[in-house]
Amino acid sequence: MVTVKYAGANTLVQDLGRDGHYAMGLPPSGSLDQFSHRCSNLLVGNHPSAATLEVTMVGPKLQFDAPAYVAVTGGDAPVWIDDVLQDSWMTLYIDAGQTLTVGTLRTGCRAYIAIRGGVDSPPFLGSRSTYVSSAIGGLHGTPIAAGDDLPIGNAMSRDCPGPGSTVDDRLRPALIGHYQIRVLEGLCHYRFDEDSVDRFFTSTFTVSPVSDRTGYRLSGPTLTFVEREPPFGAGDNPSNVVDLGYPMGSIQIPNGEEPICLLRDAVTGGGYATIGTIINCDLDLIGQTKAPDAIRFVRVSLTDAITARKLQNQRLREVKFGLKLLSLF
Repeated sequence: MVTVKYAGANTLVQDLGRDGHYAMGLPPSGSLDQFSHRCSNLLVGNHPSAATLEVTMVGPKLQFDAPAYVAVTGGDAPVWIDDVLQDSWMTLYIDAGQTLTVGTLRTGCRAYIAIRGGVDSPPFLGSRSTYVSSAIGGLHGTPIAAGDDLPIGNAMSRDCPGPGSTVDDRLRPALIGHYQIRVLEGLCHYRFDEDSVDRFFTSTFTVSPVSDRTGYRLSGPTLTFVEREPPFGAGDNPSNVVDLGYPMGSIQIPNGEEPICLLRDAVTGGGYATIGTIINCDLDLIGQTKAPDAIRFVRVSLTDAITARKLQNQRLREVKFGLKLLSLF
C-alpha cells in the first residue's frame, strides 16, 4: 500500500483509457499526456497500460510501506524523497517508510507518477482511469484524498532499468508556454465563412482559466458563419448543426466565440459546429497547457497526421531502447 498524506490539487488515477465505448456516450478518459504517462511506466518497467497518478499543477505527498521504484514525468516539478530533492524523468528508489512529494509544476500543467507494479484500483470496463463526471474508475470515481490507501499491483512487463536511469532531454516534450497545434479540418469547417477559417489558422489564441479534462476554452478572435436557413433538427444559433459525433480533439466554437478543444473526458456528440480536430499526438501538448499559454493552430493533411503519429511512436521506441541499454550497465 501507498498512503496519501496530502492529495495535491487534483490527482487522479489514470491509465491509457477505456476505449471502445463511444457508442454508449462514454468518453475514454485516460492520461491527457499519453507520451509522459508511457515514459513514466517505462522508467519503472511497467506495462504501458499500468495505472499512474496524474498530477494537475500541485502534486501529492505519498508514504510507502514497502520499498519501490518510482518515476515522475510530464511537466517540470520538484520531487523529494523525504527532504532530499530528486530529478524528474528518472528512475528513483524509495525505501519502506519514506515519502515521495511532488511540488508545484514550473512548466506544463500535468505530471505523472509511476510506481512499479501500477496503481491497482478496481477496473471499470477494462480501465482504472478516473472519470469524475460519472464517478467511475480510480479508487472512488473521484480524485485521491488524504488518508486514501493506494494498492500496488503487478503490472510489470520488463526488468526495472534501475535507479538513475533517465530519458534523454531531446525526447522529452518541450513545454515552453507557446505551442503550434496541428489540426485536420472538419467536420463542419464549411459552416464558417472563408475569412473566419483563415483567421482561425493565422491568429494566436490564449488558454482560458476555464479549462479542464473535459475541454480547453480559448480566448481569441470571433469567427462568423455562412448564412443559411437552419435545417430541421438544428437550433437557430448560427453555430448549431444537426447533432453529430465529436472525435476526441474536436474543436467546437459555440456562437463563433471562444473555441473549445474537447479532450478525453468530453461528451461524444452534440449540436455545435466543429471547425477541425486536433491530431492525436498534439492532444498531449494541449493537456500540458495552462492559462495564459498561447496556441496557434496549423492546418495539416491526414497524411501529415499519420506521419506525426509514426514519429511519436518512434520517440517512444527510442526511450525504450535507451532505457534497455542503461539496464545493461
